[in-house]
Amino acid sequence: MENDPSAMALAVNLVLEGDYQLYGIIGLSLQVSLLATLIATGIGLPLAAWLAIARFPGRGAAVTILNAMLGLPPVVVGLFVYLSLSRAGPLGELGLLFTPAAMVIAQTILITPIVAAIGLRSLEDFNTEYAEQLRALGLSRRERAWTLLAEARFSLATAVLAGFGRAVAEVGAVMIVGGNIAGVTRVMTTAIALETSKGDLALALALGLVLIAIALSVNAAASLVREIGRRSAGEVTIRGEA
Repeated sequence: MENDPSAMALAVNLVLEGDYQLYGIIGLSLQVSLLATLIATGIGLPLAAWLAIARFPGRGAAVTILNAMLGLPPVVVGLFVYLSLSRAGPLGELGLLFTPAAMVIAQTILITPIVAAIGLRSLEDFNTEYAEQLRALGLSRRERAWTLLAEARFSLATAVLAGFGRAVAEVGAVMIVGGNIAGVTRVMTTAIALETSKGDLALALALGLVLIAIALSVNAAASLVREIGRRSAGEVTIRGEA
């Protein structure tokens, strides 16, 4: 097993030299996580908008369930998707098990509650703030939902970034449904686990460095979006007072 200093040096070289295996794993990770985030956004944000404006018996229970789903155990989600896509499962004929598509499904299930729950909090605040204006405009429920989504776009972008950050760091579910097959379903997190167990610390560290860089970039983007949102809200307030 390589000692830590030499492993770190080799890891940096792998990143800087554009190692084919390394960047292939990174590319697949981003492809899977971005697609899952896109699907989760398409499901989660409309759901959040509907819950923000809807009033119906059981709404409180629905919101409670949504918040509870933030703590979904990844391995349980992976097992559920595995059983659904296996040959004996209801979706076995699709042949999706141990493919990137199965990983996208698992990640989507995991991050949709994150996008929806965080988005709901923002949309409820906007709905409360602009309730009178929206009623005065006489908008339908659908038009009201789209208006809220447009007005809260900066806050919602933070929810989407949080979902992506969770997806790209996932390991348990994607390991179960993807199988960690080299060149097919091996992503950064599963590769780090495998290479560490094999003693190939250089590749594991290189992937770890890239994963940390992505996490920092996501957090920086979220902070930037929040700042832009605050400035935009401030400008609207000033124009309104003028």
